[in-house]
Amino acid sequence: MGSCKDPKPNCGFVEGPIIVGAGPSGLAVAACLSNHGVPYLILEKSNCIASLWQQKTYERLKLHLPKQFCQLPLVGFPEDFPKYPTKYQFISYMESYASQFSIKPRFNQAVQNAAFDSASRLWRVQTQDFEYISRWLIVATGENAEPVIPDIHGIDKFKGRIIHTSLYKSGADFRNQRVLVIGCGNSGMEVSLDLCRSYNAIPHMVVRNTVHVLPREMFGFSTFQIAMTLLKWIPVKLVDRILLLVASLTLGNTDQLGLRRPKTGPIELKAATGKTPVLDVGALSQIKSGKIKVVENVKEITINGAKFMNGQEKEFDSIIFATGYKSNVPTWLKGCDFFTKEGMPKTPCPSCWKGNDGLYTVGFGRKGLSGTAYDAVKIAKDIADHWKTSKDYKSSITSGDSHIILLK
Repeated sequence: MGSCKDPKPNCGFVEGPIIVGAGPSGLAVAACLSNHGVPYLILEKSNCIASLWQQKTYERLKLHLPKQFCQLPLVGFPEDFPKYPTKYQFISYMESYASQFSIKPRFNQAVQNAAFDSASRLWRVQTQDFEYISRWLIVATGENAEPVIPDIHGIDKFKGRIIHTSLYKSGADFRNQRVLVIGCGNSGMEVSLDLCRSYNAIPHMVVRNTVHVLPREMFGFSTFQIAMTLLKWIPVKLVDRILLLVASLTLGNTDQLGLRRPKTGPIELKAATGKTPVLDVGALSQIKSGKIKVVENVKEITINGAKFMNGQEKEFDSIIFATGYKSNVPTWLKGCDFFTKEGMPKTPCPSCWKGNDGLYTVGFGRKGLSGTAYDAVKIAKDIADHWKTSKDYKSSITSGDSHIILLK
């Protein structure tokens, strides 16, 4: 990036780290930094905190895990919240969290370019109208920054409505329709359930790959909680065998429903690839009853519907892509080999939270919000340990260029 020589002050030196992203990850690390007395600046491209939750989630969404596994550091959920908080309860929790720690992001600041200046040993972060400078950069945009829409032949021909689940709020707009839902993860399952249960639609859910479906609870306890407890005592492969045995006894053979299980167990697969098992909240019973149709992968989209790999062709009124999200880090973080081309840290967990030259990542550990909390605590402590030496950088950078302002 260039130097700050504009006639007007368009550069600012941040005393503490720059945090990119004001989702749960950004809020968590900001709170932990505050707890250590370290200032920071959060840059957020949207106009609110937790924009993915507020703007790109469906109405019926609830946390898939019990609240104690989804809370941010230092402050837990209110005691009167249910075991599985709703979307709106989670949003209210994050808003309260931000208020309690006086977290005030700079909104509508989309980071276009961020790079480490080896000469000054500083990070330069450029948005559409300002350049921010700091010793530290914390990437908190997470694994789910941008929706993924696969390129399927003929998709431009379809005359009906096509949306990604990031734009799906409820099935009200799809009442009584035949809907092709592409994707069978948690979003695909829940959207299909919402469509058939509340809006008399006929969802046809595309199973593109193998998938693990587990009951959300086993013996009255969260499946995730049981897995985490067992992992303290026995190897992951044995934990997976236990989970699959109980799943088989409670859910039956999902292969017979067109939901083939991967050869690798659910916990091992999650750790290796980030692919989360589906926690069933009712969709499986609708599949068994025939209200949710399971279909093979799509070969081609047509004007009125789709052709499938098995040669069948069906008509649909709408198509919903439940195809997940991806990291957007490669589009703006430059000259850094810490991330893969897919925007995930190359360093395996649990060390993926720290790179070189003051670079940190939070929320990329493929361990959900509990992993985010772990990252945030580690990052804040590491930065706090080096915080005192930052004063030398502050005085040298601001005294050398009158067009750099000090941001607090």
